[in-house]
Amino acid sequence: MGGIKQSGLAMVIVIWVLSLLTIMAGSFALTMRRETTVISAVKDNAVVMAIAETGLAVAQKMLFSEDENKRWQADGSIYQLNYQDAIIRVRVLSEQGKIDINKANEVLLTEMMKSTALELDKQQEIVSAILDWRDQDDLVHTNGAEKQQYQDADLSYQPANNDFQLIDELQMVLGVTTELYQQLKPLVTVYSKQAQVNLKKASKEVIQAIGNLDQATMDQYLQQRKDNYLAQLPAPEFPIAAGGKQGTDDNQVYTIISQAQLHADFVSGIKVTLKKAAHSGEGNPFQIMSWQQIEQKDSLFDDKMTQLLVVQDEPEN
Repeated sequence: MGGIKQSGLAMVIVIWVLSLLTIMAGSFALTMRRETTVISAVKDNAVVMAIAETGLAVAQKMLFSEDENKRWQADGSIYQLNYQDAIIRVRVLSEQGKIDINKANEVLLTEMMKSTALELDKQQEIVSAILDWRDQDDLVHTNGAEKQQYQDADLSYQPANNDFQLIDELQMVLGVTTELYQQLKPLVTVYSKQAQVNLKKASKEVIQAIGNLDQATMDQYLQQRKDNYLAQLPAPEFPIAAGGKQGTDDNQVYTIISQAQLHADFVSGIKVTLKKAAHSGEGNPFQIMSWQQIEQKDSLFDDKMTQLLVVQDEPEN
């Protein structure tokens, strides 16, 4: 009888040990799968980033090509390249085609704010707060914000009373929320150094905000601008009188967005703002103003970006 009890106990122990080993083996397998997935994602990201940098190098070459007929346009157009097993899309934007938040007057800033969903009184408050941030006095614009208003809002800082150094600084202006900043970010710059916007070089987003065009006219203009480029013709005149917002061409600062798509779904890339050196000599012909990795959610491969895609032969090596 005692032998039967001992055999039963031994069987229970064996089953318990086997169960424990099974759980441990399953946990180990799951951990290995997770680690493999993470390692694969890290590898893919490194590969895609390297390919995106290839797109940046091509963009630098094509943006300043000696052959004007082959030169890429810095108006927000998107160029596509095939590279190994990946597809590269590159978007080039002239900073002249954006609103300089240090130079734009109240009228232009008001036009920009009209493109947001804010109520009119809130739009006016933020325009005044921007003006108060950059001016060098402590006088408050109508419904604006100087030192006292920032103190009343329990903020630990006050207006710079100087130019914005980076567009990220716009987030510090009283009343500018994260959501509003994300809406304004594609429209603004600190590198144009001009009070006006060159609408011939403006992106679709800027034209939507301040171009005063209906949707059909805007689409027609964007298509004509692309057709003229492919036909090696100058950019068309802007459809309507633009209130003097036609800038000059002497400040060569550009933002290049280069993204690579791998395996038809993995997208990553970089966003670089650079300035063409006045005299390149033997050194670097570009001065890098900013460099950042961009998120997959801001993808040049989205269907909504297809309108801006320029169909053309790949650049020669």
